[in-house]
Amino acid sequence: MIPAAGDAIALTRLLVRVDSRNPDLVAGAPAEGDVARALAAVLEAWGFRVDLQEVVEGRPNVVARIGNPGGRSLMFNGHLDVVGVDGMTHAPFEAFTTNGRLYGRGATDMKGGVAAMCAAAWSAARDGLAGEIVVAAVVDEEWQSAGTKGLIERGVRADACIVTEPTRLAIAPAHKGFTWTEINFTGRAAHGSRYDVGVDAIRHAGLFLEELDRLEREELVRHTHPLLGHASLHASSISGGSGWSTYPDQCLLAVERRTVPGESPEYAVREMEQALQRVSASSPSVRGAVNHVFSQWPSDVATDAPIVAALSGALRASGETIAIEGLSAWTDAALLNAAGIPAICYGPGDIALAHSATEWVVEEEIARATRVLERLAIDWCGAA
Repeated sequence: MIPAAGDAIALTRLLVRVDSRNPDLVAGAPAEGDVARALAAVLEAWGFRVDLQEVVEGRPNVVARIGNPGGRSLMFNGHLDVVGVDGMTHAPFEAFTTNGRLYGRGATDMKGGVAAMCAAAWSAARDGLAGEIVVAAVVDEEWQSAGTKGLIERGVRADACIVTEPTRLAIAPAHKGFTWTEINFTGRAAHGSRYDVGVDAIRHAGLFLEELDRLEREELVRHTHPLLGHASLHASSISGGSGWSTYPDQCLLAVERRTVPGESPEYAVREMEQALQRVSASSPSVRGAVNHVFSQWPSDVATDAPIVAALSGALRASGETIAIEGLSAWTDAALLNAAGIPAICYGPGDIALAHSATEWVVEEEIARATRVLERLAIDWCGAA
């Protein structure tokens, strides 16, 4: 059933009820095809010009436009994929409401935000716009952002963008990036009694971890951003060894480095290589190799940028408090900014509830976000 035009809460329920777990995270998951088609049908019924753009087989982005394509443009961006549901304390896809909270996987991350941006775009365009709103509901943000990458590759652009990730209705113009590296330590297998022959790869990984602890404690705390705090790292996983009485000849350590604006993935990889060199210099038997697995850049838009000022004005006009904060999680805003589209985050929900065993969004926050985004769109694009 198609929700009434502009009904963000009903649209949130519709979206949450469609299982859109990302198959790159959950084996056999259904992906975003069903939810993309459901959203496309709603937006077509609401009067948008809708295009389904398949960027991964069976997993299309929804790109919907409303307003005048000849004027100033504003993109609303949000992702349709969700993470797994193991261990959840409630039914993940029923989208039920209790005490004003709408529960379900993706309710806060970020189908409430997607619904708010769609309803706001429709409401802003009711009486005509001088410019155009581009609604981009994308796939795969929870893994490697194939959706927004594909959006950019296909030339979808706007003069500015709001990514409606959960920010508790604060303006979030900056967030950290991340770099994943694996360090493979090589030892020498031997009987556990043969200390004269065996080389313990796991103990060598321990020496490296000690160096990483020093690195964060003494150096990374000085790599700071006014909204994001300092850079950080953690050991994500470790594996190695084959038995109680055997020296381990291999140990694989995975490390995630959270980067602040101004730090590149290359810098973070080089940092791991230099840390390994220091350990090897003090313990010559240590042998290891650093492998860069994946990275996403940080995102940073000036707090006095036009889109920040415009969103602040919309909040003020809507009677909302203006809060400017950093966002702890990574988002597709970084990719949009790199493509020359100033992108900041603003949306309903709390990022602390994302991926959690109990996920919910306050319905009133969805409604408030919708009103603010409607005001922003009218101010940014201009009334017809």
